[in-house]
Amino acid sequence: MAFNGKEGEFISLQTAIRWTKHYQRENPGRVKAIFYGKEKLQQLLAEKDKQGKAVGLRIYFAKDDYGEDKLILVAATADENNILPEGENDINYMILDDGAACPPKCPGQEDLLA
Repeated sequence: MAFNGKEGEFISLQTAIRWTKHYQRENPGRVKAIFYGKEKLQQLLAEKDKQGKAVGLRIYFAKDDYGEDKLILVAATADENNILPEGENDINYMILDDGAACPPKCPGQEDLLA
């Protein structure tokens, strides 16, 4: 099976509210959301390597060296591989982190927040 760039499904606002409340109830005090800017996402989606171009993003759940919840985004090809640097110091490929966490940068409307 291969990625086609159409993976994922849209859900209703009601479902999103229910699911985020479940998570937040089970994980009080944890990061609720992380925002990434359009420019960085477009740069990541423009990545390509020897195996092909990006057809989407893979998002990893992570915890940084200080115990903070993080998401790490990497571009992925149609053959389901990540587009990653070949060496530890290779900066030719992008791995995205450091989005704006909520809290403290939360939206004004609280629908998706418990």
